Amino acid sequence: MAKKEIKRHPAANAIADLILQNYEINNAKDIHEAIKDAFGPLFEKMLDAEMDAHLGYSKSSPEIKDTDNRRNGYTEKTIRTSMGETTIKTPRDRNGSFEPVIVPKRTKDVTDVENKVLSMYARGMSQRDISATIEDLYGFTLSQDKISSITDSILDDVHQWQNRPLKPLYTFVFVDCIYVKIKNDRGTVDNNAIYVLLGVDLEGKKEVLGLYGGDTESKSRWLQIFDEIKARGVEDILFLSMDGVSGLEEGVKLIYPQTVVQRCIVHLIRNSVKYIPSKYLKDFCKDCKSFYGAVSLEACDKAFELFKDKWKDSYPGAVKVWDNNFNHVRQLYSYPSAVRRIMYTTNAIESVNSSLRKVTKKGMFENQNAVFKIFYLRITRELAKKWDGSKLTNWPLVLNQLSILDETCDRITKYL
Repeated sequence: MAKKEIKRHPAANAIADLILQNYEINNAKDIHEAIKDAFGPLFEKMLDAEMDAHLGYSKSSPEIKDTDNRRNGYTEKTIRTSMGETTIKTPRDRNGSFEPVIVPKRTKDVTDVENKVLSMYARGMSQRDISATIEDLYGFTLSQDKISSITDSILDDVHQWQNRPLKPLYTFVFVDCIYVKIKNDRGTVDNNAIYVLLGVDLEGKKEVLGLYGGDTESKSRWLQIFDEIKARGVEDILFLSMDGVSGLEEGVKLIYPQTVVQRCIVHLIRNSVKYIPSKYLKDFCKDCKSFYGAVSLEACDKAFELFKDKWKDSYPGAVKVWDNNFNHVRQLYSYPSAVRRIMYTTNAIESVNSSLRKVTKKGMFENQNAVFKIFYLRITRELAKKWDGSKLTNWPLVLNQLSILDETCDRITKYL
């Protein structure tokens, strides 16, 4: 297959020829400096063209338009470009009505550096690292105060995102807490809970519903959160999966009494294997799977009795974990396999929290707003891009199964 020819604009070739004719080029850095020199004149020519359009006649025109306004010299200003800093001459008019577009008044930065700072911040880079990176890339210094000011500028966006209207129905909601270190009023550091809610809508698409702060997990706090979710437009939640957080089930039931609350089976496995010596771990996990992975409820009950008989005398703590939560295992068999596969684990939100933890490694945060800023950027710039347009696996099958279940079909139909 013939290699595709690369087409370049004739102007680009002309610029390349001029650079080679007038500059001594020995390496990539020399090319960079030569192009940097061209930025100033390029901006100046565009500004002059804007002034021509503003006045209605060109600088070289012999005919002067009938107007009291005239050119009034130039003002020098240093601007930051993607190639570094350069000084340009900005044209002025007598009555001061000229408003340039290419380099607006009082604007010195034309690099879109704010957007780049937010992108780096979303990836967990510290202010010091961001400052050093900007200097390496563009050749000018951006102070940590300026970086802080840039990130603070999104606080209104964070507030609007936190209070945005939500969809009336979410088929599945996954909830969890992530703990972060935040400086308190006494100057010491506390572990603070950030409540994270992930929803799956009727199209099978994932959406982080919100982030909420709190000292610890509690029934009253979860009640407040679900009350707020309802105020933002959520009328119904079909299934809610959790890892056994304190007070959550009672809190959600007070707001959404029809919601099915499911304990995460993976967390139950983790909690139970803490009591098992490593040499018996493989055998124990296999026996656990015999009941939570059984083909029917009858097979599940039978396998669980065999499991208890085998392990209760030697490792009662491990068996107690399952005995106390066996209603959540049995509950799974009330639903078809595709629905069961989604609701039995909180892996979906653990994946979200794993992404959020990548930006908490920088240590403590000055306040809760600092946490919300970086989590918001992580969610809207990284996770949203990853999820864009994607749906849960086998979603049409899941939706069909939900549509024929007695307890969910009517609740779904009204929103389809």
